[in-house]
Amino acid sequence: MLHSGAVDDVAALVDRIWRSDAAGMLGALSRRLGDFDRAEEALSDALAEALKRWPGEGVPDSPAGWLVTTGWRKALDRLRRDAVAREKTARLAAEPPPEPGVDDRLAMIFACCHPDLAEPARVALTLYAAGGLSTAEIAAAFLVPLPTMAQRLSRAKRQLRERGIRFEMPTPQEYADRLSSVLAVIYLVFNEGYLSTGRSAQRGELAREGVELARQLAALLPREPEAAGLAALLELHHARAAARFDSWGRIVLLEQQDRRLWDEPAIERAALRLRSAVRQGRPGPYQVRAGIAALHALAVSYAATDWADVRSLYDRLYALDPSPVVLLNRAVATRFAAGPAQALEEVDALADRLAGYHLWHATRADLLATLDRPAEALASAERALELASNPAERELMSRRVGELRRRL
Repeated sequence: MLHSGAVDDVAALVDRIWRSDAAGMLGALSRRLGDFDRAEEALSDALAEALKRWPGEGVPDSPAGWLVTTGWRKALDRLRRDAVAREKTARLAAEPPPEPGVDDRLAMIFACCHPDLAEPARVALTLYAAGGLSTAEIAAAFLVPLPTMAQRLSRAKRQLRERGIRFEMPTPQEYADRLSSVLAVIYLVFNEGYLSTGRSAQRGELAREGVELARQLAALLPREPEAAGLAALLELHHARAAARFDSWGRIVLLEQQDRRLWDEPAIERAALRLRSAVRQGRPGPYQVRAGIAALHALAVSYAATDWADVRSLYDRLYALDPSPVVLLNRAVATRFAAGPAQALEEVDALADRLAGYHLWHATRADLLATLDRPAEALASAERALELASNPAERELMSRRVGELRRRL
């Protein structure tokens, strides 16, 4: 319990609960009410009520349960004021308040990934409803103005309501139409927590939510190797969480990380999960990404990494996901497998597609510096700094810029 008057502590707690369990709470209310907008309004009312009452009364033992129960009551109050909804109110009032649970989180994601919604709307709505991101944070992630993203989210929610899309798990026959989007949005939720596009360098609670959602999906679909591949991938990345930032909050690159801080049991479990998925004989991009992460995680040191195998896996990934970012990552492996000169050729070949991507410039700066071309390296590093938005990445690039300037 918090003491009376701890308003700032309560506000911070409410924010953490919203960010960590938005999907469960919204899913529980949406499932029962059958209306995302009403669920969102009800939960917003409950959050406001918590900010008023918890500083004086203390925080309940189950904050999320309290918020859902209070939101449920607020929703009933709103319905009672709506003459058109009297019959529905009478039916709902006789039912007990819903409890947020695992199925509600996945049901929320599957609903947001309904094939009737356009792909950008699916991702944005899921980040909002399941990831707890604000409209402003999602707008920043998509590099669009705030009003544009607000309209996109409003339109997506309206489509859900108008088409009567229920917030419940689809039938097994419907999984195939939604699975690729569900995998993509869970991956995005994790990535936003792993290295945030917002003002924070990382959002640990969101990364953990992504890992948990991936595990739940893998348990729900044991015969879908890509679900297991995604879970293994996120587990492998998350196992390095303790070594990714130093005590000042600065990024620690993979080659400099203290591997003693890595969660070795988690790495072993993820590798076992991945091997089981691969044995099903249906390869996919998440399994290949997990394979690359496993090569890094299982190597005894950065220098001992099997870079030829890493590069080969990137070739396989590009065949499944022909993205220029995949080729950029392959070039990093090329640096160690075949030398920095060949790697630079591969990076320069991507100039027309990645000139606006800060990591393209950062990778190019590293290669140019290795090839003893500090003036060109400095220009690339300065451009990477201009394009980077994450504060930890900006700090890292600032250090690189300073080092290169001292070399001139």
